[in-house]
Amino acid sequence: MQGAAEHDDAVDVSVVIPVHNCRAFLDRCLTSALVQRVKKEIVVVDDGSTDGSGELLDLYAAYHPGSVKVVHIEASGGAGRPRNVGIEHATGRYVFFCDADDHLGPEALERMVAVADRNDTDIVLGKVVGHGRRAPVSMFAHGADRVTLADSTVYNSLSCYKLFRREMLVRHGIRFGEGMLVGEDILFTVHAYCHARAVSVVADYDCYHLVSRPDGSSIMQQPGSRDPLAWLAMIREPIRLMARHVEPGPLRDHLLRRHFRLDIFTQLGVPFLDSDDVRRKDIAREVAALCEEWYTPGVHERLNTIDRQRAGALDDIERLVRLARIESATVRRRLTGLRWEGERLVVTGAARLDGITRDDGLAVVLRARHDPAKEVVVPAERKGGEFTARVDVGALGSGVWDLRVAVEVEGVIRVGRLGAERDGGIGRPRPRIVGGVVALPYFTRDNGNLSIDMGGHVVAVPGTVRLIRMRWALGHRLVMDGEVTVAGTTPAATAVKQIVWRERRSGRERADRVMALPGGGFAARPALGRLTAGTWDAYLELDLGGPPARFRIETETVAGPRRWWGSALLRSVRPYTTPGKGRLSAVVRRLTAESLVKRILR
Repeated sequence: MQGAAEHDDAVDVSVVIPVHNCRAFLDRCLTSALVQRVKKEIVVVDDGSTDGSGELLDLYAAYHPGSVKVVHIEASGGAGRPRNVGIEHATGRYVFFCDADDHLGPEALERMVAVADRNDTDIVLGKVVGHGRRAPVSMFAHGADRVTLADSTVYNSLSCYKLFRREMLVRHGIRFGEGMLVGEDILFTVHAYCHARAVSVVADYDCYHLVSRPDGSSIMQQPGSRDPLAWLAMIREPIRLMARHVEPGPLRDHLLRRHFRLDIFTQLGVPFLDSDDVRRKDIAREVAALCEEWYTPGVHERLNTIDRQRAGALDDIERLVRLARIESATVRRRLTGLRWEGERLVVTGAARLDGITRDDGLAVVLRARHDPAKEVVVPAERKGGEFTARVDVGALGSGVWDLRVAVEVEGVIRVGRLGAERDGGIGRPRPRIVGGVVALPYFTRDNGNLSIDMGGHVVAVPGTVRLIRMRWALGHRLVMDGEVTVAGTTPAATAVKQIVWRERRSGRERADRVMALPGGGFAARPALGRLTAGTWDAYLELDLGGPPARFRIETETVAGPRRWWGSALLRSVRPYTTPGKGRLSAVVRRLTAESLVKRILR
């Protein structure tokens, strides 16, 4: 019992907050930590502040003696030393690192601790959102209970704004780099990833709010914080640390891809253009040295076209400059026409790279929204400054496909979403059934970009179901003859699946068979006498290549009510049409003789 009591009193999370002259942001940051609904301690390390931050922290500690610990140290010049001091004073099962100018979502730690405990994971990534600063995206596409470095993109995020199991940090001596202006958290997080048995991701809640200081005073907002030569020198140690723990092979190549894409080759982009000729040679030389040590065929095949081009041009400064200009150029694109041509969607437009006089090719690329690895490339015909692409929608699988225009220049492919910029009067074409699947071109609500919904996943499928005749038959069956149109045409007979009756209040459903007839007709004999008491709405369900498509059944003719006795119950079914569109529904009642007498005498 004593052990259980000790566990009950254990701190779940130690929130470590380094502070250096952040007084204006402390109230929001500390309040966001104090409201977390977990057993917590807030370890705040004052790194030699001179703006009154230390005094404010002592006031918080006095008002919250059971929750806030304050440690004062001499100014160290970076966040590494105060974070390490915070780890030394932490007692929680987990440690979370929060910067003083950022803040937590109210349920952040509660959600992250729950997923860590449930899955026995050592690191939890909570969704990060940026306010004036860029936040990582790829690893938060969907949540995950347990992933590894090999089967996920979590390694793309090397910031320390995560939940770490403290026992792992202590056992392996995982600490931040000290005396570093930037990159101290990369060293720490790389080391932690190498020892984590598994990682969890909380993607459905904004856990961490990354905030840009209005006065631009944070280290990462300083002009020299991303000096390309300093960054290339810094990143060597995290790469070497990772390589000491991960053997050569696919996993190491997967992790090295992150470093080459986000740490190394990015220095050959805008920072390269902003440098003079001498520094450009120095940057290229440092990148070449890292390539010589770590660039493998496995890394090469995992990179995009521009980084592959850079890897082969490190001794050609002029080409590196051209590649940087191609990468930084805006993709100018405009949609000028959209129409059906048989079963092909004809897309016309204009596209070019801003400031680039020529290109080597152009295509329209359709990418599956929920599986970006699936792409369909449609070569475009060129005439003057305009292109035409004919999209065979029948070749697309079920799902939502986003359209992009791809411009190739010097072996580099630049891509931009298509549709937001378009000529006036361009509307979305009517839906069309192609190969039994309904194709619905549309413009997205947020940015007005062009997409095609194959199967009706996010766009409502237009259709009409009308009854021509309705009558009662033996067995208390309602004989129904009707016709259906979808997207202005007749669907295939195989698309018509069943009639579904849905009880309005409870949501209960009952399905009845339906017979498809030539020319869009159908016939059904639902046994309404088998429905339980309630109000039931009638739908015709079709398979159009996506989720089941349901259409309310409309009618102008209604069979009269029917009553009968059975098993000492008076059963009644009254079909009727709803006001407005005249949609078919039915009220079903079941009354015992006793309840019927009471109703009569009432």
